[in-house]
Amino acid sequence: MSKKLETKAGLDFVTDWAYAPSPEDTKHIKLEKQYDLFIDGKFVKPNSKKYFDTVNPATEQKIAEVAEADEKDVDKAVKAARKAFGKWSKTSAKERGKYIYRIARLMQERAREFSIIETMDGGKPIRESRDIDVPLAANHFFYNAGWADKLEYAFPNRNPQPLGVAGQIIPWNFPLLMAAWKIAPALATGNTVVIKPAETTPLTALKLAEVIRDSGLPDGVVNIITGAGKTGAAIVNHPDVNKIAFTGSTDVGKLIQKAIAGTDKKLTLELGGKAANIIFEDAPLDQAVEGIINGIFFNQGHVCCAGSRLFVQEGVADIVIRKLKDRMESLIVGDPLDKNTDIGAINSKEQLGKIQEYIKIGKNEGAEFHQSSCAIPGKGYFCRPTLFLNASQSHRIVQEEIFGPVLTVQTFRTIEEVIEKANNIPYGLSAGIWTDKGSKIFNLSGKMRAGVVWANTYNKFDPTSPFGGYKESGFGREGGLHGLLPYVKL
Repeated sequence: MSKKLETKAGLDFVTDWAYAPSPEDTKHIKLEKQYDLFIDGKFVKPNSKKYFDTVNPATEQKIAEVAEADEKDVDKAVKAARKAFGKWSKTSAKERGKYIYRIARLMQERAREFSIIETMDGGKPIRESRDIDVPLAANHFFYNAGWADKLEYAFPNRNPQPLGVAGQIIPWNFPLLMAAWKIAPALATGNTVVIKPAETTPLTALKLAEVIRDSGLPDGVVNIITGAGKTGAAIVNHPDVNKIAFTGSTDVGKLIQKAIAGTDKKLTLELGGKAANIIFEDAPLDQAVEGIINGIFFNQGHVCCAGSRLFVQEGVADIVIRKLKDRMESLIVGDPLDKNTDIGAINSKEQLGKIQEYIKIGKNEGAEFHQSSCAIPGKGYFCRPTLFLNASQSHRIVQEEIFGPVLTVQTFRTIEEVIEKANNIPYGLSAGIWTDKGSKIFNLSGKMRAGVVWANTYNKFDPTSPFGGYKESGFGREGGLHGLLPYVKL
């Protein structure tokens, strides 16, 4: 039987339904057969009258039809945001904070619904949606609500002012969380928003639109429009958008950077990654292996900061690889709505094809291939956890982002060697260090060209901590005090 989800005030997020949603639970999730665009506080039909299907990657079944916005729809949304900016930017900071806080509380109250929809639409295990994504998304709204009336302390003697209309484009791997990362700081600093979720995972963003409407937020302050690449390009190129925030692939990030060159639009890019996870001989090995598993197989490897390159010091390489293989055999790949599932469905047929192509490339490059022997469902987009041993720096599977449950393994002898190897890629988003020595951690973290460096843990996120990268992983930061800066002029 279902337990009632209760919420508490503040940041304590209660998720006491530690079981898999039953078919009866999913029947009661309120999903429309067709979703329109959320513009100026209400859902409206797209100008094109076109809709596209969003599909459950675990079953390959259609969930709903979603509106496809064209340039006229984008223009309508931007005009609504511009009109709302006039009032929203003049609303007292204390009142802005109340609205943002109310959104967070409504997300808590509808946590079960958000979690199940996120898993159905994206394929991620329900444990991750329930325990990580939804609570963290709500906490980003709570955190930024607290900053709304304290901006003069965030930027002392700088007179922070909002930019205007923020155009935001988010990816398919963390749909709700990425929406919160972008919307919350924009609202706290007095901006209005036009945001586009990824075409394969639009449903929790549209459910968030319902929360925003029900919160009483003034019409036009947040507009949520759906579509594919052309819709995103229309947001980027719209002349009345003041700021672009994009999370996604490096290739698209480069196109956006070129598109706004010569304009006065502010830009933040959070792009791809190929993180190094480094295990030293003095590391707590069992803890490190768990960290490696979490670092690469969390969310099926659909994580820009995934620890997809493992470096193991030679003295412990054999035992670490043995433990890693044993641990991989215990992982359950299957129904994302089952609470026992460790690795859910790959987000789309196209992404599964990309992962399978990289597995072929790795084999052809001569790396030693190992894959879990676990069973996978006969229907849906699934991939077994995969290892490539004896990889080298020149291999494409080492240099290029795969964005799936595929880990490459290399060994090293000295600190200098592993620093050189770890930094010798185009990306610079994240890294992990496993050692018993604090001095080693400080030494390496200062030399790694990565925006986030975890020590003796991995994939730990908090609304108070900034996140972002270097090199082809983008620029600018989201989260924490640093995440407010891209939304103000000083």
